[in-house]
Amino acid sequence: MIKAIFFDLDDTLLWDQKSVQEAFITTCKLAEAEFGIDANKLEEAVRHEARELYSSYETYEFTQMIGINPFEGLWGNFLDDEENFKKMAAIVPTYRKEAWIRGLKACGIDNSVFGAKLAEEFPANRRKSPFVYDETFSVLDKLKEDYRLLLLTNGSPDLQNTKLEITPELVPYFEQIIISGAFGRGKPDPTIFEHALEKMQLSKDEAIMVGDNLMTDILGSSRIGMKNVWINRHDKERNEVVPTYEITHLEELYPILDELNKK
Repeated sequence: MIKAIFFDLDDTLLWDQKSVQEAFITTCKLAEAEFGIDANKLEEAVRHEARELYSSYETYEFTQMIGINPFEGLWGNFLDDEENFKKMAAIVPTYRKEAWIRGLKACGIDNSVFGAKLAEEFPANRRKSPFVYDETFSVLDKLKEDYRLLLLTNGSPDLQNTKLEITPELVPYFEQIIISGAFGRGKPDPTIFEHALEKMQLSKDEAIMVGDNLMTDILGSSRIGMKNVWINRHDKERNEVVPTYEITHLEELYPILDELNKK
């Protein structure tokens, strides 16, 4: 009997990729207007430089474990108490500037002042562009009538809470909100799923995990024998991780839950 549904946040309920994309478009268009360079090419260059830089820092292994991607580093402040977050907070101002300055350089513009300006514009634009999938609220409204809901998200508490602050309607749906950076390990580590079950006082057979990432949401929940649903909206390719169910839209959860609760 399924009593609770554990939801991932980014690209499951919140359309984080679109938010980042929109922030890039708005920011890169400033450079296009100023220097006539192609906004798309600049975005590509900055994304490339950001990945390279991000993986060069001593905090990289920690960000991998907690689940914080390079583009979150371009707008998060990481004002968390933990030692590694303090290191990140010290690194990110330089990281942002460097990513944009190098991206501009790759497009033939050597202008560190303008690069620094774009590094400030991007976080402001990302905060202005929170996107939620069309069906998110209607599905949560329906599910909360019959199920207990928990949010299980990888990331920095400071940044994930910022995302929730700019979409405040989401928070009241959840009995518990668990953020990997506060727990100390991220999905797919089995201990964070066990912690979530403990918080809800449920067994692994009484909850189901819903998420967009095979390597975190699905792998981690599978490791403790929990059923899971992979939301694959954008036709991603499967890999060796096999979800219990695959859907393309959150409304497809209803028949799955009905079937599970008939057993």
